[in-house]
Amino acid sequence: MKIQGMRWVILALVLLASAISYMLRTNVSVLSESMSTDLALSEVQLGLIFSAFAAGYALFQFPGGLFGDRFGSRHALAIIAIGWAVLTFASGLVPGPATWSVGAIVTMLVVTRFLVGVTHAPIFPIASGRVIALWFPVGKWGLPNGLISTGVTLGAALSAPLMVYLMVTYGWRNALFFTAPLGLVVALLWWIVARDKPAQHPSVTPAEQALIEANKPPERAKSAPGEWKELLKNKDLLLLALSYFCMNYVFYLFFNWFFYFLVEVRGFGNEEAGGLVAALWIIGAVGATLGGLLCDMMIKRLGLRWGPASVAIVGLIACGAFLVAGAISEDAYLAVVLLCICFGFNQITEASYWSAAIAVSGDRAAEGTGIMNTGGNLVGLFGGVMVPFLAAQLGWTLAICTGAIFAVLGAITWMFVRADRPAVAVHRVPA
Repeated sequence: MKIQGMRWVILALVLLASAISYMLRTNVSVLSESMSTDLALSEVQLGLIFSAFAAGYALFQFPGGLFGDRFGSRHALAIIAIGWAVLTFASGLVPGPATWSVGAIVTMLVVTRFLVGVTHAPIFPIASGRVIALWFPVGKWGLPNGLISTGVTLGAALSAPLMVYLMVTYGWRNALFFTAPLGLVVALLWWIVARDKPAQHPSVTPAEQALIEANKPPERAKSAPGEWKELLKNKDLLLLALSYFCMNYVFYLFFNWFFYFLVEVRGFGNEEAGGLVAALWIIGAVGATLGGLLCDMMIKRLGLRWGPASVAIVGLIACGAFLVAGAISEDAYLAVVLLCICFGFNQITEASYWSAAIAVSGDRAAEGTGIMNTGGNLVGLFGGVMVPFLAAQLGWTLAICTGAIFAVLGAITWMFVRADRPAVAVHRVPA
């Protein structure tokens, strides 16, 4: 049966996969306070565990893009979603200090979280890169990528109160066991409904396929040998990776430490903190959708050179300003409001990064976005450890304010990005 707008059905599945991916990766952050008490972990050891996920996630972005291009999005996403389920379940099996030494517990969690990072790494090079590039028209990548970020943030918003409820009611281990099967749900639905390209899907109408393919270069029979190496040297992709590194420094502040900060520093209870974390992610979801709409609108008005850049620069500067305001506020609730607004501006920039990377990467969008996302997540390798170290030395206020420096640097870097200069294949943005 033909369906008008099948690309939006595919996008809906990507949103579901993105939401569940984030639920199954933010779970340890939300459970960290209970886990650290039960397993006798220090803040620094907890930071090492956070960084292990970031290491696997960052290092396997580009290989994840290659994996997606080699096997296609249908096979690749189904495989990694099964991995999410298995590793989430395994995370709940770590023994306690009565059975293992703390060193052995930390080692097991570091290894497990590293593998969690590896299996989650390909989703956005595949989904935000390959799927969006193949399933949506040229110059219309901002809104779907903004909605993907919305799915991410809503997944995290749902994760916080859900994981807190399961933790309080059944314990942190059962919270992991109960949510692990969601990965299998993603794998099954994606395998049944999705296809690699619109032309392969029996439900895509000729009119929709013509709309999607307009202004795209002819499909190549095969890529030039070693073409992926040229992407690794592309100036604009590397600048995007650097700016995304700066932007994600702020993101990882919230991803790793916001719940812990609310409970241990600002004195909120677990359940109240869970609700506030959910509010943070909901504000992020609004920002991501708004950023997608603004990105497409500014691309139409200013083109690929300044369209994505204009949204990202304004968003990053506002993000830094509200971060400092929230960090120095003496009123705990006002601080939360300001930090939520900060995160909203942070998420406004997401669609610009992915749209620019797709434009530069052409028909190798999975690999090109993988390069950008590698830079964006390398920050997690040291950010998870550096933040508690700075907090111990300088206090949490100054530790959080360091994010503003990175936000401004990220905005400056955008001044030199040329998204209108494709590395592989030429897209024409309709007038």
